[in-house]
Amino acid sequence: MGTADFSAAVFEKLNGAHGVCAVVTSPDKPVGRGHKLQAAALKIAAVKAGVPVMQYDRVSRDGLDDIISLAPDIVVTAAFGQILSEKFLEVPKYGVLNVHASLLPKYRGASPIQQAVIDGEKETGVTIMRTVKAVDAGDIILQKSLRIGDKETAGELFGRLAELGGEMISDVISLIESGRAQFTPQDHSLASFCRMIKKSDGLIDFSKSAEELDCFVRGMTPWPSAYTSLNGKTLKVFDIEKACDGQLCHLIAESGSAVGNDCEMSFGTVIAADAKKGLIVKTGGSAVRLREVQLEGSKRMTDSDFLKGHTVEIGARLGE
Repeated sequence: MGTADFSAAVFEKLNGAHGVCAVVTSPDKPVGRGHKLQAAALKIAAVKAGVPVMQYDRVSRDGLDDIISLAPDIVVTAAFGQILSEKFLEVPKYGVLNVHASLLPKYRGASPIQQAVIDGEKETGVTIMRTVKAVDAGDIILQKSLRIGDKETAGELFGRLAELGGEMISDVISLIESGRAQFTPQDHSLASFCRMIKKSDGLIDFSKSAEELDCFVRGMTPWPSAYTSLNGKTLKVFDIEKACDGQLCHLIAESGSAVGNDCEMSFGTVIAADAKKGLIVKTGGSAVRLREVQLEGSKRMTDSDFLKGHTVEIGARLGE
């Protein structure tokens, strides 16, 4: 049971190892201006594999009898997003197992992958746990960690964790089949939580440090994308790097503009904008170069290519 790309990747690994009798996902949803119905990634993968698909807004309410009729040994959830009732949890013989993309009890909730990147974590991982009537609080069966790359985006990390999750849940089911599975309670005092990310959460706060902004941009890529505004248009940012340390006086001097000294500049002020230097912006205690951007109505490109076709005034403030 799941919806997004993460669950589709887990399904493909699991189906190859054990065979899945049915897939449960949410109903197709209208997208775009034409409101054309679009199937969830998990449904697409299941149809391709010839596995029956069942769709419910709330499976515990609308699909309980259907699930009971399947008499499942195990139900696996991965990025499902629906709360399961106690009656539902009692249906499968060996319970409901969840594939969660964090090292529980850290990052319980809806956005563990993005939040780990935003927070600058050096490692994360996947936990396979028994689902209980509390968010990501069940006993742990298996947990594995992996290192987050220095410039890895949340989207790239999604792919690696999904592959790992699919391998792990396949191993866990083998352990359960053989009677060798061991369940370890979580230390709930160490739990942390992350909420569902909204599109508006991508707004860039240039008062943060260059290091924090780098993590933020990578955590918001590919969705909802980190963004600011330039001359009234949305400017998405996909890659940044620290431009310098200290007061930035040399950058201001090179720009040939009387922007003022570092203390007088507002966060988000443009202090360099040409194809050679790139697009450099004042941040908290430093400055960052916006190395890859996309202006509303344009293509995604490097800042150098962007500045070949767009004039950005020194002293302009992004976000206004």
